[in-house]
Amino acid sequence: MGSAVEIKKVGEAGGERAGEAGGKRSGVASEDKAGAVHKCVAWHHDGGLLAIGLLKLVEAVFFFLVGVGAIHFIHHDLGDAATQLAGRLRVDPDGRLVSYVIDHLDAMTSLRLKQIGVATLFYSALRVTEGVGLVMEKKWAEYLTVGATTAFLPWEVFEIARHPDWVRVCLLGANLVVLAYLVWWLGRHQRTGAIAVD
Repeated sequence: MGSAVEIKKVGEAGGERAGEAGGKRSGVASEDKAGAVHKCVAWHHDGGLLAIGLLKLVEAVFFFLVGVGAIHFIHHDLGDAATQLAGRLRVDPDGRLVSYVIDHLDAMTSLRLKQIGVATLFYSALRVTEGVGLVMEKKWAEYLTVGATTAFLPWEVFEIARHPDWVRVCLLGANLVVLAYLVWWLGRHQRTGAIAVD
């Protein structure tokens, strides 16, 4: 039968082991919590980037259809096609709108249609790249979208100055909002990274 001193030492040793085990368990639990929080953060998508990415994908589909249509009509009579479309839509083929469209289509050459087709297909590919990258929250896509949007702004302003209309103004406004958001987003992440390094 051990003395009181021995019993006390055994009790202290057991308490230390229990404390170590409890510490390990609490450490594992805290690591599990951190992992769970990290997973939640990893799966969280920024609503602004997601919306811009989806908008870019919608634009890509639109410009792809325009490009395919332009290439398809290279060896067709555009005026005749517009007249047939007006008949299907039950629009007066002798009306001002149809006459205006046909007058502009008659001036369209095969070379011009090829240029439109190639340009819009390239633009569609650019928009797909931007859209997929933004939906996946890739940093390169954010910089690509800022660069592409900035590059097209002078042309958009020139077109508005030459032929002002609400559609062009609204498109310019939307592009400025997208640009402002992405610049803010990139600046915020750079500040966050600088604070983390410090």
